[in-house]
Amino acid sequence: MTEHPRLSARIAAIAESATLKVDAKAKALQAEGRPVISYAAGEPDFSTPEYIVEAALAATHDPKNYRYTPAAGLPELREAIAAKTLRDSGLEVSPGQVVVTNGGKQAVYQAFQTLLDPGDEVLVPTPYWTTYPEAIKLAGGRQVDVFAGSDQGYLVTVEQLEAARTDRTKVLLFVSPSNPTGAVYSAEQTREIGEWALEHGIWVVADEIYQNLTYAEEPDGVPPRAVSIVEAVPGLANQAILVNGVAKTYAMTGWRLGWMVGPSDVIKGAANLQSHLSSNVSNISQRAAIAALNGPQDAVEEMRRAFDRRRRTIVSELSKIDGMTVPVPQGAFYVYPDVTGLLGREWGGVTPTTSLELADLILDQAEVAAVPGEAFGPSGFLRLSYALGDAPLLEGVQRLQRLFS
Repeated sequence: MTEHPRLSARIAAIAESATLKVDAKAKALQAEGRPVISYAAGEPDFSTPEYIVEAALAATHDPKNYRYTPAAGLPELREAIAAKTLRDSGLEVSPGQVVVTNGGKQAVYQAFQTLLDPGDEVLVPTPYWTTYPEAIKLAGGRQVDVFAGSDQGYLVTVEQLEAARTDRTKVLLFVSPSNPTGAVYSAEQTREIGEWALEHGIWVVADEIYQNLTYAEEPDGVPPRAVSIVEAVPGLANQAILVNGVAKTYAMTGWRLGWMVGPSDVIKGAANLQSHLSSNVSNISQRAAIAALNGPQDAVEEMRRAFDRRRRTIVSELSKIDGMTVPVPQGAFYVYPDVTGLLGREWGGVTPTTSLELADLILDQAEVAAVPGEAFGPSGFLRLSYALGDAPLLEGVQRLQRLFS
């Protein structure tokens, strides 16, 4: 009798999300009574704005939301997303060019499933979010890392991309603002990369989930726009998929509402996939998202200002630690210090040689949870989210200061 593996090879090869793993470990320690401060999860600590919650509550009493609705999304929501895409990404699309998904992760997964055949290569600026490699792998694609370190502000160049391009290159992943680094490409950098992709017929998957969370340095204090690659290079619209959602901007991570925008033929293919994969997203979440996109944006600005304040605090305090290099993030809500200066040195009887070992040491000795660089590419870095309250944010960094003094 032939014995078969219990799991398929493709599923067995999937790595657990490192960010969720670290966050779960931190929460387990907190449940045991340990005063762990976690910078692991990329999740706003704010409540979803009340007007959005009220729209969801109203939707629960409307029987039309109890039934199946179009797999690609409610027409009203697709219209709202099309309007947001024009407003924030500078691209005019029809509602038919939108698919509403269960969070941004499903949009990322479907984008690669729709575009890639086995062996197709995807250029991935590194450091990268942990889900991208698994989504590419599941689609049969081959990830090609293009690394930019802290000396480059974590921003890749056209020259680096061109050096990595081969005849099998089909897709460029473009993320600005970036998770995990908070880096934001300038309008000129975005245009140069977009023109290069257009010239070589390379598709772009642009993850714009953090596009409304950008910040500025003094003196003017005016936050720069995260210019969409399709706004910088309009001709790229026919070979680009935009991924987005309400999770980060509106503090709606648990509502699981994202979307993808792209050319009609690609979006039709993604909608066909979704019709078999999950059908429609929860109608209650869709109604909430309509309220979020069409309603007042005052709460969004309040949250952005709070993130900006926390950003300044964490960068200032981490920069006091000898051995940390801290590029100033311009977007999202992460700081990504280069910690190579802390490696190979003894701290509390332990000499870490990798950022993974350093993160374990920090959790054990300072009761602070951070995600090691190995989750996002090369070792030598830590990702700390500043989407937590001002008081615990400062206390956690002060613990690190004491540990590494």
